[in-house]
Amino acid sequence: MKRILKVTGFALLSALIVSGCVQLGPDYQEPAAVVETDWLEIDKQYFSTESAVGPRWWETTFNDPQLNWLVDSALQQNLTLRSAGLRVLQAQQQLAIAIGNQYPQQQAIDGGATRQKASAITFNEYSLGFNLSWEADIWGRFSRQVESSAASLDASVASYDGALVSLVSQVAQNYILIRTFQRRIDVANANIEAQQESLRITQAKLDAGEVSELDADQAETLVYNSIATRIGLELSLQQLKNSLAVLLGEPPQSFNYLLDDKGEIPSVKPNIALGMPQDIIRRRPDIRVAERQLAAQSAQIGVAITDLYPSFSLGGAIGSSAEESDDLFENDNNTWNLSAGFNWNIFNYGRLRSNVRLQDARFQQLLSDYRNTVVQAQGDVENSIVAYLKSHEQLDAYETAVKASQRAVDTATIQYQAGQIQFNTLLSTLTDNALQQDVYASTQGSVNTNLVQVYLSLGGGWEIRGNRNPVELLPAATRDEMNERTDYWEGLLE
Repeated sequence: MKRILKVTGFALLSALIVSGCVQLGPDYQEPAAVVETDWLEIDKQYFSTESAVGPRWWETTFNDPQLNWLVDSALQQNLTLRSAGLRVLQAQQQLAIAIGNQYPQQQAIDGGATRQKASAITFNEYSLGFNLSWEADIWGRFSRQVESSAASLDASVASYDGALVSLVSQVAQNYILIRTFQRRIDVANANIEAQQESLRITQAKLDAGEVSELDADQAETLVYNSIATRIGLELSLQQLKNSLAVLLGEPPQSFNYLLDDKGEIPSVKPNIALGMPQDIIRRRPDIRVAERQLAAQSAQIGVAITDLYPSFSLGGAIGSSAEESDDLFENDNNTWNLSAGFNWNIFNYGRLRSNVRLQDARFQQLLSDYRNTVVQAQGDVENSIVAYLKSHEQLDAYETAVKASQRAVDTATIQYQAGQIQFNTLLSTLTDNALQQDVYASTQGSVNTNLVQVYLSLGGGWEIRGNRNPVELLPAATRDEMNERTDYWEGLLE
């Protein structure tokens, strides 16, 4: 009877192993999310719902060679992006480990040689053997771990894409702001010159006894207030240059000489293709990260469920021992064994069931996070669209105001020289004109930075990565350094 039970148990275990595993737990399906059918703020003068612009949007939108060079340099040198690439490589190796766990988990060759003396007899003993053990994936534990690791790898790639999209937008916005502050400094210098001219006129009228010292003091106050404002603009400009240097992975000192030329604020092409709201689920890296993390967690529920069931293992060893090494693996010296067993944590069901509930609760949390990310993404796009539209409207209004303000300055200067108005009137027009011109220059920059924000909210730019292998996300110098440090990569980084 015992023999029958042993044979039957071994046959059942063999049948389970041969027939393959049963994957316990939920089979993941991409969840539905609420997505609008159209954008709220659509002005067909500027936007269309055609397929979104190509991946290198900064080239086609701004057509600025220096900006293109800065973006390309940042993609090669930015340290945050490089760190994201290395996290992808780590996830790739975690997946490789998970795949390897499906095969015999322990494989070893062992051997030894001893020399002993007992009762005036000296003898040698040599041994050599091979053994392995394999936990069969009956319930799909290891296959679920592969599924989870594969989804985690996808999430790490999407995180890299997110870092890339963010980097491009930060470089573009910093560059535009640098050009904007350079323009504002030019405007400040022009206004200071005009104010110094009014101070000269006031001083001449004071010397002629036509006005009091009050006019000269007010004129001088205006000039030096404007100089102080220019100094603040120069401070902000230098800080922007320092930020751009960090984005390029360079210390500020080595980057300071760049962008000293006073280039124009990049011009913007008015028509922009947004695509449809449904496209952001495919394009936005943060949405893809949330979805892939959800998939990875779904597989973890299955892993937790397998702990409720017994695990089955097979093992075996073959070896030989002899007094002479030449006699190893002779028929009389060979040894072998086969084994089969199972392990079942039947007294830990409370803890194991709690772990299943824990993994399920994490899944539900990530599901809510995913849907929230989709909703927030649509809000980001809507906010960036309305900001871009309204900044265009502001720019048109400020352009009219600047022209009128300059005419007022010209008229007031002539009238003051002729003694037709008090200096307070000229002072007011000079102050207003400086403010209007500065606001106009700032709004020119805002139009561009708001457009960059539109592309950022759409998730544009990550497609330049293409379908490269994750290790190709690393710069060549890093791959060479890793290969030189150890040969265990065996060409994986080539």
